[in-house]
Amino acid sequence: MQFFQGHSHCTKFGNQTSAFREITASIVQGSAIGPASYVVTSCDLTAVTAGNRVCKYADDTYIIIPACNSHSRLAELDHIGTWAGHNNLHLNRVKSVELNVSAPRRRRQFNPPACRPEIKRVTTLTILGVTITNKLSVSEHVRTVVNSCTQIMHAIRILRSRGMGDAQLQLVYLAVVVAKLTYASSSWWGFTTASDRQHLEGFLRRGCRQNLYSTDIYNSNSRRN
Repeated sequence: MQFFQGHSHCTKFGNQTSAFREITASIVQGSAIGPASYVVTSCDLTAVTAGNRVCKYADDTYIIIPACNSHSRLAELDHIGTWAGHNNLHLNRVKSVELNVSAPRRRRQFNPPACRPEIKRVTTLTILGVTITNKLSVSEHVRTVVNSCTQIMHAIRILRSRGMGDAQLQLVYLAVVVAKLTYASSSWWGFTTASDRQHLEGFLRRGCRQNLYSTDIYNSNSRRN
């Protein structure tokens, strides 16, 4: 643990550099070592109720609680707040939200009592760049990603008008557009509807027609999915 001790920080602006000040927090915000530091710090952060799970990635923490354990929500939240205080961290409850997930075809909606006044209950949540709803739908995520890629296509058309060749444009399309469309797709593809898949595949077909995406690659991806 000595590697995480004795850190200092300074700020440089223009030709001036401030004096060094000791860092008293255990996680250096925005640093390359920050995510690894949090992994080490949070290794002892676990759920206090059997059946609940705590999922951690970088500085994002999610508590997964089944309906049968809904009574444990306050205890889990208080436990994380206490753990954060012991590790020189702060649980920002205002930025914390609650998402109640139920089966898409379930008629009866399960609505547990409010967790805390400062904890907002939401119907959509973006987890590591993937937006899901309380009905386990990713349609909003698909729309957001396709709209973002549509804006990127405008930049690609400008590059083509400036003389960039098809081979280079195809590399840009693969590296930016296809990468964005398929980001973490293994985690959300199973929740897509036929309409979602048509939306994504229609966008890729337009790329094929504009000679930006190989039809062989498109057909291969279609068969795989």
